[in-house]
Amino acid sequence: METILTVKNLTKKFNFLTAVNDLSFTIEKGNVYGILGPNGSGKSTTLGIVLNVVNKTNGDFFWFDGNTSTHQALKKVGAIIERPNFYPYMTAVQNLKLVCKIKDVPDSKIEEKLELVGLLDRKDSNFRTYSLGMKQRLAIASALLNDPEILILDEPTNGLDPQGIHQIREIIKKIASTGTTILLASHLLDEVEKVCSHVIILRKGVKLYSGRVDEMIASHGFFELKAGNEKALIDLLHNNPAFGSIKNENGLITAFLNEPMDATTFNEFLFKNGIILSHLVKRKESLEEQFLALTKNQSN
Repeated sequence: METILTVKNLTKKFNFLTAVNDLSFTIEKGNVYGILGPNGSGKSTTLGIVLNVVNKTNGDFFWFDGNTSTHQALKKVGAIIERPNFYPYMTAVQNLKLVCKIKDVPDSKIEEKLELVGLLDRKDSNFRTYSLGMKQRLAIASALLNDPEILILDEPTNGLDPQGIHQIREIIKKIASTGTTILLASHLLDEVEKVCSHVIILRKGVKLYSGRVDEMIASHGFFELKAGNEKALIDLLHNNPAFGSIKNENGLITAFLNEPMDATTFNEFLFKNGIILSHLVKRKESLEEQFLALTKNQSN
């Protein structure tokens, strides 16, 4: 795989606060990466460093093959890391023509990018008449004018209503389907689960996990159970190596699997051991449950 960005032992300190702490990861071409973490976890600072708007304290980062200067590399990057800022009394096309001049790219891409973000029918409307979601979509069109190899988005759906969130997510998927690499920062687990192929989880500047989203949630799932004889059920589960942790909350027993097992096989096993269930549901751990499990010991 072709590497787009390499981050090595990156650290950023603001006086006594360490915003990014010895962070390392790589971004490979053609994937959608999510930097996930609560507010204050160092996501925006990390993006700011690789985009040359925040100075690093220690560590390093390299764009592409490592032989390209950051200034040259950023010509192949599209980024939105702040609220979109266009001239309110100018139309979408007029605003994008200005961006083309600044980026030294031809105007010929404007209509194609407006169509991609669903704004072609409003190309001659003044920016001030746009909704927040439309403004964000115009910012994405603007970031795509130079046909970047990677698009960087910081909290792309922040403040949007459900329809606006859905539209931005669909646009991100569409851009990714063309082969453009995407790196987005988000505190929304749902966002990362729906649009990203890879995730880097941060908490207080420290990386807790880096890898594929589907591998992170590829646990064997768990059973939710209820039975008349709770103690016998729990004892049986504890003595079965197919199960890991067992929880009992007000009679609802949750049994996490260490290996694949379907509900029918499990029910037959219990029945043979004299346990009749009044409730049986097989579930899979969501990214949220994985995230909470990962961060529960990191709260201090």
